[in-house]
Amino acid sequence: MEENNHKNNHQSCKTRLLPKRIILVRHGESEGNLDTSACSTTPDYKISLTKEGRAQACLAGSHLRDLVSSHGHCPDWRVYFYVSPYERTRSTLREIGKSFSKKRVIGVREECRIREQDFGNFQVEERMKIIKETRERFGRFFYRFPEGESAADVFDRVSSFLESLWRDIDLNRLHSDSSQDLNLIIISHGLASRVFLMKWFKWTVEQFERLNNLGNCEIRVMELGHGGEYSLAINHSDEELLEWGLSPEMIKDQKWRIDGNKADWNDHCTWYLRSFFDYESDSEDDVERS
Repeated sequence: MEENNHKNNHQSCKTRLLPKRIILVRHGESEGNLDTSACSTTPDYKISLTKEGRAQACLAGSHLRDLVSSHGHCPDWRVYFYVSPYERTRSTLREIGKSFSKKRVIGVREECRIREQDFGNFQVEERMKIIKETRERFGRFFYRFPEGESAADVFDRVSSFLESLWRDIDLNRLHSDSSQDLNLIIISHGLASRVFLMKWFKWTVEQFERLNNLGNCEIRVMELGHGGEYSLAINHSDEELLEWGLSPEMIKDQKWRIDGNKADWNDHCTWYLRSFFDYESDSEDDVERS
């Protein structure tokens, strides 16, 4: 029985069809981005895109199509969308979708776990200004908005979504074909995208605190490397990664992931271990081994 289970698991790993790219997209400019007082009279999830936001989303769709088709050099590719249930993300998807024919879209799923950070219900502008100033002193990751969430809370639900995402991939619920390049496009929010990357790449809270938010309709492209790891460095330059708040060590890790093997990660990323332990040398320790 155990031998059969082992064979089945081995076969499952061999037949797993990994997406070529996982692309994170922040929504276009919203009425709330333009005027923060909008959230004092309109629920956050109902905040709509501005005219500029719709134009940004339409342009992002064209850019995404060029990216996943390798500017027309890849003839057989498909996309699958995950989208936050908020009005501004759904509208962003609608505009992006205009760049993709029906046959290119495998499917779409509304996913509540990648919604915006909850700031409470209606947001009184002057009160929110004071609260956000307090957050800067307290720390962005652990500060919980009154009647709302902390970034740590968002991390927990995004982590749950990521586990479901892997199950979808493992069980081929996305109906991907090995002859086609599959691209997952996740249309969400700035904070949700940052904690998604934090969870995926095992970034620490300290590293998260240095990250800058995505601009409206800005994207982060994680592409599958030769060794089976995903990397931001395939599609993004060092200058971009620095601008987003990645440290030189984090950029080095992204470059390693282009060809690196998961089993070698600890040996490669000694800087990560040293962020937790004070190693004075790399010599063998004197712990007795049985």
